[in-house]
Amino acid sequence: MRLFPLPLTFLVSILSFLPHVHSADSAAAKEATVRQFFDRNAVGARSESTHTNNWAVLVCASRYWFNYRVCQRHMANALGMYRTVKRLGIPDSNIILMLADDAACNTRNRYPGCVFANQGRGLDLYGENIEVDYRGYEVTVENFLRVLTGRVEPSVPRSKRLLTDDRSNIFVYMTGHGGNEFLKFQDNEEISAFDIADAFEQMWQKKRYNEIFFMIDTCQANTMYSKFYSPNILATGSSEIHENSYSYENDNDIGVAVIDSYTHFVLEYLEGIDKTSSASMKDFFDKYDPVPIRSHAGVRSDLFHRPLNRTLITDFFGGVAHAEVIDSSGDASLLSVHPQVYVQPNMSLSDEGSVEVAVELLPDAVDAAGSAVIRQLRAWGSLGLVGAVIAWVAFKPIRGQRRTET
Repeated sequence: MRLFPLPLTFLVSILSFLPHVHSADSAAAKEATVRQFFDRNAVGARSESTHTNNWAVLVCASRYWFNYRVCQRHMANALGMYRTVKRLGIPDSNIILMLADDAACNTRNRYPGCVFANQGRGLDLYGENIEVDYRGYEVTVENFLRVLTGRVEPSVPRSKRLLTDDRSNIFVYMTGHGGNEFLKFQDNEEISAFDIADAFEQMWQKKRYNEIFFMIDTCQANTMYSKFYSPNILATGSSEIHENSYSYENDNDIGVAVIDSYTHFVLEYLEGIDKTSSASMKDFFDKYDPVPIRSHAGVRSDLFHRPLNRTLITDFFGGVAHAEVIDSSGDASLLSVHPQVYVQPNMSLSDEGSVEVAVELLPDAVDAAGSAVIRQLRAWGSLGLVGAVIAWVAFKPIRGQRRTET
């Protein structure tokens, strides 16, 4: 009885497994590439943010040209923030801009239709591409609170609504004249720290945000977030109680201050940040220096659930959108590796602020992302098939020998 083909059959079976091993390795490599694509902006091994969209509410609460000679600089503060969040990826559809909007075209302005943030006047913040949602006498405490809580009239257009959900990260910036636990709106009314705290609580109860980053530049600014009590809120202000916030510089040609020191410092720092930056909020706060700011900026993080060193600046200043992974057959499915992707410079924003990202995977990579049960069944099926082939090849000489003997 000749059984010499048996070792050969084992060799054949081993070789038959090699394509499966190569396929698995190839699929794992592709999956690792995709994972790296989604995690390349994370601080450390993995991003801890779970938000899927970003919004910004920017408020300049001052009015009138010679309003303590600072209306111009408060307007520049808000427009500087507006320019920055747009540059980092938040579209106009996701920005609510509340602006008195009376300085650019004021007769005292020697540069009609322009707002500058420095003496050199190298950058016109007003420009040709801004969308003011609430202007003039629309900038009121009532409208601001209605925007935050979503309690607006049915006739209010979409562009004036904060259409957020429980996966939204919101950046709220306010600037104007203030004091101990209050901020003035156009010298006509005031909003208190209690008002903002209660509005944020309503937003949390109604699932209108995932996280909020609150920033305010005014005198005694840090008192404005002292009454917050809702979760997932990170807050910062330009000055402590009994402390003023000062302007950065004056423009002698127009006779007024052009920007505040604190906001100038923030915008100067953010100019070094792009959409793919891995800088954290801790990096940002560590740069606070009371000497150039001329006041003691503060931070409140006890309500915030994530460590600051693992919270990206772009979690609030940047834009985030859904990404779909599309296989070669054209079937789309949401990637299970990570629920979001940071907006990259080569990605184009649509009108709704979303980004379409197509990552083509071969079928092997798609199979690798299947369930463990299916993979196990395939493995057992392959093993059974190989066993049947081995048995057939091993016993074929025996059957031939028996037929010869008979």
